[in-house]
Amino acid sequence: MNIPGLITGSRAEGAIAARSLVNHGTEEGFSAQAMDGTKVITGVTTIVPADDGEVFDIIRSGLALVGYGADIALGDPLTANADGLAVPAAAGDWFIGYAEVPGAEGDIGSVWINPGKLAAAAP
Repeated sequence: MNIPGLITGSRAEGAIAARSLVNHGTEEGFSAQAMDGTKVITGVTTIVPADDGEVFDIIRSGLALVGYGADIALGDPLTANADGLAVPAAAGDWFIGYAEVPGAEGDIGSVWINPGKLAAAAP
């Protein structure tokens, strides 16, 4: 399901894939493809990819289509893998939101954008 809410523009810091997760870049006004759950994930890209320096759209709220990089169950909190694709979040990860549909690696799924951070595992 794709019912985007707030959509903002940003400049690409490096190549940005379509329907991938992004986070803040190293410079103001730039965003980079997310590589894992160690940084705040700020949104999901649209169907349009971007090359370094190009302006692209980021879906920041609502429901967004996203590429799955692993098997996903309904309701899984989703973070990024090394390719910026959505994978189940682990303890201590930042996540973009929750899976609206189950799916397998390579599928285009849907995420309810509701970012947060999972609690770290107990020592």
